[in-house]
Amino acid sequence: MAKLYFNYSTMNAGKSAMLLQASHNYRENNMHTYLLTADFDDRAGAGKIASRIGIAAEADSFSPTDDLFERIASVLAEHQLAAVFIDEAQFLSKEQVWQLARVVDDLKVPVLCYGLRVDFRGELFPGSSALLALADEMREVRTICHCGKKATMVVRKGADGHILTDGDQVQIGGQESYVSLCRKHWREAMDS
Repeated sequence: MAKLYFNYSTMNAGKSAMLLQASHNYRENNMHTYLLTADFDDRAGAGKIASRIGIAAEADSFSPTDDLFERIASVLAEHQLAAVFIDEAQFLSKEQVWQLARVVDDLKVPVLCYGLRVDFRGELFPGSSALLALADEMREVRTICHCGKKATMVVRKGADGHILTDGDQVQIGGQESYVSLCRKHWREAMDS
């Protein structure tokens, strides 16, 4: 039975590595997967999903206005799909999450989404909010704070290394820009 999955965490938890490993497992068994990532996150190159540990795969890109149901249906018309994998799922629109739910319900293809739950201000991303509401199964990908506790929040650093408390919700970056923290240390960092 096909399901809509949401695998969420903070930055640097290994979500992309998990996605790539899961897709590899399908492909190793001669099953087709379809990989998608946000078009404006080109840190690894356009149309590529990459992990900090050095693994990567080609992917199609989506923009906020793309109809993902139609896109996946056209791929499915060419060949069977064992699963669809979405990286950077926090950048999906609410409408796109509903489209992915239709892929699961109507096309009977599992959709596995990987992304952030909250931004650096502690607020849900639109795609994450919709996935929390609609996903059949949710899995937290755990990472740790510098204190050893589970990290559930993330702070954004400015070019000078100081913690930012305001700014646009979306700013593409990695370890140079973001630090994952437990809620206590996030609160302390945001108060400074």
